[in-house]
Amino acid sequence: MKLIADNLRITKTDVQDALNVRDPRPVQDLVKLCAAKMAFAIDVNTGPLGKSPEEGMVFFIKAVESVTNLPLLIDTSNPAAMRAGVEAAHNRVIINGFSLEPQKIEKILPLAQEHDADIVGFLLYPDSRVPKDEAERFEVALELFERAEAAGVSKERIIIDPIVPPLAWEDGIVQARSVLNVIRTLPDLMGFPVRTIAGVSNLTTGAKDKAKKNLMEQAYVAMLAAAGLDYALLDILNGETVLAANAAAILAREDIFSWGMIPG
Repeated sequence: MKLIADNLRITKTDVQDALNVRDPRPVQDLVKLCAAKMAFAIDVNTGPLGKSPEEGMVFFIKAVESVTNLPLLIDTSNPAAMRAGVEAAHNRVIINGFSLEPQKIEKILPLAQEHDADIVGFLLYPDSRVPKDEAERFEVALELFERAEAAGVSKERIIIDPIVPPLAWEDGIVQARSVLNVIRTLPDLMGFPVRTIAGVSNLTTGAKDKAKKNLMEQAYVAMLAAAGLDYALLDILNGETVLAANAAAILAREDIFSWGMIPG
């Protein structure tokens, strides 16, 4: 299980301010911290970038690539910003992402074929609703793969995001278990090794008690590793959660165990 830093978010005041004045230093400093914590990749979460989306996205891509050669997940719902980011990037790119929403099928999915890039597929209905159970998630996954194939994107390029629910939802715990079962069984259903990604912090959306938030994320990231998750999107600067993720990944492997595997 590889860890992807989700720390670069437009919702953070310092990141938004950096964009407003086009100062790359706050972005560079944050990315350098994430890279030092051994992130596999950086999620560049710019939001929709409603004002000058192409220019804003290029600003972020250049700032990030000036301090790291790690893979980049370009995370925006704006098709113009997404295209600008993919075309500006020199690092390996993962498009994050598309769903059955018509605009994303038409505008974002083709970018994966044009640039031979991996792309995250969200298990969401065309109106952005989250499926209620495993059966519905499997149905959406099948349709995502069909749409990708029709667009000329090979199934091996798709990374499925089953959508981790907030525990605060009425059925949050049930949905969280459903996500684990989907990760575990989707490869057998599809008949090939489907890659999966999950946003760990989604689980604790709205949580105000930091200690409780950390505890639930640590427990769930271990369950995700046991289910066979390929990529965990999380706060790479949260040392406790990262340690739990790394330890869980060790236990999920079939290698001969050594205490040296565990980071100090």
